[in-house]
Amino acid sequence: MDNFMLKLDETVTHVLGQWDLYTTAIFVVLISVWIYTVISSRDPDAHPMLLARQAQPSPVRKEGESAVFRSHSAPHGIPLNSGLNIKDPGDSKWSRGRDGDLRDVWRRVVAGALDREGKETGEIGKLFTVLGSERVIEHNLADVTRQINLIGQHLKQNGGKNIAIILPNSIEFLAAFFACTFYELTPVLIPYDQPIEKIIPLLKSSKADAVIAAVGSFPFDVISKSYPALKQLIWVVDEGSKHMDWDDVPKGTGGAVNVSTWQEIVQDQEPTVGTELPPVDRTGELKKVLAFWPNGELVEYTQANLIAGIAGQLTSIPNTQRISHADLFLPVDSLSTIYPLILTFAALYSNASVALNSVAGQTPDLRVATQGIAPTIIVATPETLTHTHTESKSKLSSSFYSVVHWFQTRSLVQDGVMPVASAFSRMYDSLRPIIGTTPGKLRLIYVAEQAGVNSTPLSAETLSDLRIYTGSRIIYALTAAKIAGPATQTGLYDYRVDDESEKYSHFGAPVTSCEIFFKDTSAYKTTDEVSAGEIYARGPAVVGEEASLGVTGKIKSDHTLALL
Repeated sequence: MDNFMLKLDETVTHVLGQWDLYTTAIFVVLISVWIYTVISSRDPDAHPMLLARQAQPSPVRKEGESAVFRSHSAPHGIPLNSGLNIKDPGDSKWSRGRDGDLRDVWRRVVAGALDREGKETGEIGKLFTVLGSERVIEHNLADVTRQINLIGQHLKQNGGKNIAIILPNSIEFLAAFFACTFYELTPVLIPYDQPIEKIIPLLKSSKADAVIAAVGSFPFDVISKSYPALKQLIWVVDEGSKHMDWDDVPKGTGGAVNVSTWQEIVQDQEPTVGTELPPVDRTGELKKVLAFWPNGELVEYTQANLIAGIAGQLTSIPNTQRISHADLFLPVDSLSTIYPLILTFAALYSNASVALNSVAGQTPDLRVATQGIAPTIIVATPETLTHTHTESKSKLSSSFYSVVHWFQTRSLVQDGVMPVASAFSRMYDSLRPIIGTTPGKLRLIYVAEQAGVNSTPLSAETLSDLRIYTGSRIIYALTAAKIAGPATQTGLYDYRVDDESEKYSHFGAPVTSCEIFFKDTSAYKTTDEVSAGEIYARGPAVVGEEASLGVTGKIKSDHTLALL
């Protein structure tokens, strides 16, 4: 013991005898790094085990097919998520609610949000129209309900059945759509701002007999001659064109078409007419919703498909991050596309505030698309995010920022947490993308790749950079023509960057409203080790319950979907 104490004394004396200024500096640095690491360390946003196995395979598979993969939130043995679980007055809180239909979405908008026990909280979302950076119009929900009733009654009384909606994102678009659902009409979603040569074939294939269109979006005389089946035309007139007579039918076109304006239909009635929603007939047949895929394919979605798609979006992200009354939702993509339409309905049903502007889908510049408001959630196209990434990367290209970016990427990829703003990162805030009037308020971006459409998918590195540039989380989804909403989407907390061998990002796991599997092709076959082939989806959100996505893919080791 004495020898031990003697050696210890000699060691301490030796160390302290050689202590100098440099030793002090090294010691202070080491202690500072240790203290900073302890104080700044955060638990990952998602447990690593949840990211290691993101989907659940079925225990058996058929010959020539892979196992069936599902979301962990909709495991095998229970039905896939097919509805909104709506409980009518008098229903037991223990009973399963009905799936609902699209009319229930607007009824929820008017009634307000529900708490966990199904009681109304009184929190009602707002609807905005954004006209440039200085004018934002808030709409009275009672006035929108009145428009739904009056437009629906007008279309019904004049014999309308298939109603083509050719409008930009606007309150009239939503009112026209819900007017069709409440008055048993079939809405036909036709992309806005298309040349007349493309509009006429779309009208013919959908057999539309009525059109609701923005004034001046196409020449009336051409469409009346080229499409004689048209019976009704309702012009939506903007503020600057109200002084003109848009009801006048040009000479030589005939009088078979009933031409009117949206504003006259609404203003000619007494203010008290149409303020109450019509009673719902649950026994009647629900009309389908017709929409066009970018390749021109006409798809007929049932309301059950759309409701399942909405339910899938409401339940496929963690409870703490779901769309709520506190959010302002902005679709930057056109509502004539099913994916942003489904998300908009999910936001409406969640009683979030929704903002609409006419430039959505018309510009790749997020600064222009979000001016005048401060959204917390947006849905954008891959082209828009690619443009944002390219523009931001060219601005943030200094050597010092590369170091800052490396540390933020390390927080995302290795630590699994969104990077916290620091004094160094704030130096570059002026060069980051300008999204909305309040920087830093945006918390979630939805973006989807369309299967079978000629485009370049986003890479995992691009998504990681965008999370850092925008300060928001990103959900990257894979959509297809015959699926209402996405087939799969990345996890909200999945910030990982794939291996260098993976050129494009994966698309996560299936949502709760559908399941996916693979069928063998000549080039790709499923084995005991690999699940690959042509991708198929099945479930209540899928048209016909089962459909091919038209592309090939595989399941990665973490049970996420990747294209081949």
